[in-house]
Amino acid sequence: MSFDGIVTRAVTDDLKEKLVSGRIVKIQQPHPTDLIITVRANRRNHSLFISVNPSFARFHLTSIKLENPQEPPMFAMLLRKHLEGSMLESIQQDGLERIITFSFKGRNELGDVSYKKLILELMGRHSNLIFLDTENNNILDSIKHVPPSVSQFRTVQPGQIYIEPPHQDKLNPLEMDEDLLRKNLDFNLGKMDQQIQSQFSGLSPQIIKEILFQAKLTNRDTLPPKFLEVLKPVKERTYTPFMVTNADKDAFSVIPLEHLKGTKVHFDSIHEMLDRFFVDKSERDRVKQRAHDMERFIRNEYQKNKKKITKLEKTLNDADKAQKQQKYGELLTANMHLVKPGQTEITVVDYYDPEQNEITIPLHPQRTASVNAQQFFKKYHKLKNSIAFVKPQIRHAKEEMAYLDSLIQQVEIATTKDLEDIREELEVGGYVKKKKSKKKQKKKDSKPTVEKYLSSEGVELYVGKNNKQNEYLTNRLAHQDDTWLHTKDIPGSHVIIRSQEFGDTTLMEAANLAAYFSKSRMSGQVPVDYTLIRHVKKPNGAKPGYVTYDKQTTLFVNPDNNLVRKLAENANKG
Repeated sequence: MSFDGIVTRAVTDDLKEKLVSGRIVKIQQPHPTDLIITVRANRRNHSLFISVNPSFARFHLTSIKLENPQEPPMFAMLLRKHLEGSMLESIQQDGLERIITFSFKGRNELGDVSYKKLILELMGRHSNLIFLDTENNNILDSIKHVPPSVSQFRTVQPGQIYIEPPHQDKLNPLEMDEDLLRKNLDFNLGKMDQQIQSQFSGLSPQIIKEILFQAKLTNRDTLPPKFLEVLKPVKERTYTPFMVTNADKDAFSVIPLEHLKGTKVHFDSIHEMLDRFFVDKSERDRVKQRAHDMERFIRNEYQKNKKKITKLEKTLNDADKAQKQQKYGELLTANMHLVKPGQTEITVVDYYDPEQNEITIPLHPQRTASVNAQQFFKKYHKLKNSIAFVKPQIRHAKEEMAYLDSLIQQVEIATTKDLEDIREELEVGGYVKKKKSKKKQKKKDSKPTVEKYLSSEGVELYVGKNNKQNEYLTNRLAHQDDTWLHTKDIPGSHVIIRSQEFGDTTLMEAANLAAYFSKSRMSGQVPVDYTLIRHVKKPNGAKPGYVTYDKQTTLFVNPDNNLVRKLAENANKG
């Protein structure tokens, strides 16, 4: 579901209560399209997250900690200069439009009172965050610059006068009554969903679908009262944030929606709901963009090894014909006196055949009988010797494919930091060249960070998301009597139960983590092996993350995203 005008209103209303009259204490820009403003209000700090991501533009309070770049972007530096220490005076929404104005009062370098504004425009791929000087309405900067070559209607660049986005002249649905609705909707035209979309602001297709679902018959008698009934909680500001999960896609809302089917999860706070809904999606989208080239490279290497195996197996099949080449050579040597110059073949008795049938031997017409025989023996020895060479090559290529397959799985579940570890692993393995940097790089911490979870029984669970983390987790962090889990014959994460005493609930939850962070996370009844760490070994010279194990037991689980979230929340609370 899109972040529509109704959700915007709900977030704005809540932020007014929590943040207005608060003081700006910190400004961060973890990503080019994201901003975090820390506001000190009501004796606590609040992290206001603002994003103009083309796919996930939004704003809300967040509890998620994001990693910041080593050098802050220029936009963040400018905001720090003008806004840190300022007071947030007001937060205003333009009707039900997705345009929000944050007004600040502070002092400039001379100590004079200064007024600034941040205008957030949530407009899909055209979303922007614009910083204004209130005195002259000049743009000081924006998180995205829009030059005249991109938009002839308005330029969004430092020094330009701020011009509002073009108005669509839509009606505010909260100002309607039944008579006005009948007046503005033509029931004879049909296509009522399109009419509502074009006539009223702030309504997403999902809200319109709910109105029509409740109206049942889209006529002048049933539609107007249901229209007002659906939007009544918005008008009265009685929001009930919840998420719906089903097979098609997830959705969220701040008002009841009866037409949505699936598992519903209610939240005490709209900010908690938005955090839950967007955090994985936006992070995966961001990682997907960064990981695209890496994943394509790994898949290409995987396909190269697959083709190599096909060629090697063909060579191996040809090697099975070695005995035939030897027979040709020996029969030709025995019948050399029968060969005449220029012959392309000769038919002789096959002495190796119990029935003494005849056999035709192909000849090179420009070679003597002796040279032809030598060529058959030469090919015989080459094919025979290739068996000893080809089999190890096939085994090595299959090991490469298994390793690359595990990397593909790791890229699919990786965070931004995990991608750096995988890139470093590819560099060490000689798959890609090391990146050249003019700046002196800091010495990397040899101790990777592994994700921690807490079972329902209070037992610590650890998950490795890439080979570097897996090796650290299994070979260094875990104790000999800890329990180790991994999907059976499926690329996935190493999981550790950090205790010698735990119940079946903890075991099943750990197995769920192993299944979820594997290539089979979307499957059901995923087989997961578990054994003690003392039975897990890494062979000498093995690829990173590769281990062998024995004395295992196998159980089957269905990966559960909600359970994984719950275990993560348990760890954060702990």
